Amino acid sequence: MSKSEAPLLAADGMPLKEKLARTTRRMKMRAFLLTVPLVLFLLVSFVLPIGQMLYRSFHNPTGSNVVPNFAVAIKDWDADQGIPSDDIVKILVEDMAAARKNREVGKTIGNLATRVNYEIPGSRSLFTKTARRAGRITEGPYFDALVKIDKRWDSPHLWRTLQRVTNDYTIAFYLAATDRKFDESGSIVQADELYRIYLPILWKTIWISALITALCFIIAYPVSYLLSTLPLRTSNLLMILVLLPFWTSLLVRTSAWIAMLQKSGIINNILVYLGIIADESRIQMIYNITGTVISMVHILLPFMILPLYSVMKTIPPSYMRAARSMGASGTYAFTKVYFPQTIPGIAAGTLLVFILAIGYYITPALVGGSDGLLISNLIADHIKKTLNWSLGAALGTILLVVVLVFYWIYNKLVGVDNLKFG
Repeated sequence: MSKSEAPLLAADGMPLKEKLARTTRRMKMRAFLLTVPLVLFLLVSFVLPIGQMLYRSFHNPTGSNVVPNFAVAIKDWDADQGIPSDDIVKILVEDMAAARKNREVGKTIGNLATRVNYEIPGSRSLFTKTARRAGRITEGPYFDALVKIDKRWDSPHLWRTLQRVTNDYTIAFYLAATDRKFDESGSIVQADELYRIYLPILWKTIWISALITALCFIIAYPVSYLLSTLPLRTSNLLMILVLLPFWTSLLVRTSAWIAMLQKSGIINNILVYLGIIADESRIQMIYNITGTVISMVHILLPFMILPLYSVMKTIPPSYMRAARSMGASGTYAFTKVYFPQTIPGIAAGTLLVFILAIGYYITPALVGGSDGLLISNLIADHIKKTLNWSLGAALGTILLVVVLVFYWIYNKLVGVDNLKFG
């Protein structure tokens, strides 16, 4: 090997190429180890909870936990028969008698009664009454014994429902979340008009979020333009005023709006004092959609101002002066020269505000009343009050899908690569 073909060596005698590869691997490993805490944090606090929510939305083992033997026996039953055989009914009676004595959490007859009540409202009493007498049924025909306890057992719809609720995997909660249900024949139909609440509230959540985003943009754009054009000392002082509410507790800001917007609040008192409205015509601005929109615009406004300001600050003022010197009017120069350069900030601000607004919970819960509640409040209600976690998870999954669809559309129209947050 000639001298020119000999490999280059490092100071320790190792070939330079091998030394460089080893150093690169060491740097990659060090970088990976530095990111491990963040990866674990995201996995524990973000990925796993969302995965659990997705899984719980279609997995509900309540029925099989309470009547495990009956769940196995009725799994392959042909629902077209109307009523299962007496052998299957016997297994149900024995499981209900055992569940009546069970005190283990999640395996009592009350859990089964609640689960069936989601599908057939008003059926809870049927199971609690039957369970109390199931231990006395010692011989067949078992079906006749159940009908003697309550005539509702003679309904094929009830047995089809039992077959569904004892299956661990179901789409029933997604049907309920989209205002649908299984009818007596097992077909999917629209829910009764009284129970069609989730889709209207979902659409209301979307348009309220869009309205809040639009109002934040209308208010934030001139404010951001003013901050970006003023001298640094003045703009910093005004920026403190913009961020001051941002540093205040969310509950304090929301409570302040409750005091200001109520009929005897500050705003109504000022309007009455100025003679704009009569004392008996005070405006109801709280515990409705109006209160929700006003308070959420105030809370989310900084999230629109900051991206806009960060982009506007980088636009040289000479661009506008050059356009004016070329004969363009102020409006034409603004729309053709200045405004297009602020689109990345507009895109970032609107996306941020819309996603925050569509999932907001605390403010609508405090100031929205029954008229201004959003879909997030229904999700929280099912998780904390009704304890219908599967329905809450289904609603949460649908909300997640809606956000992802809007994000995909936004990416197609604007492009995520064009967003600028500063």
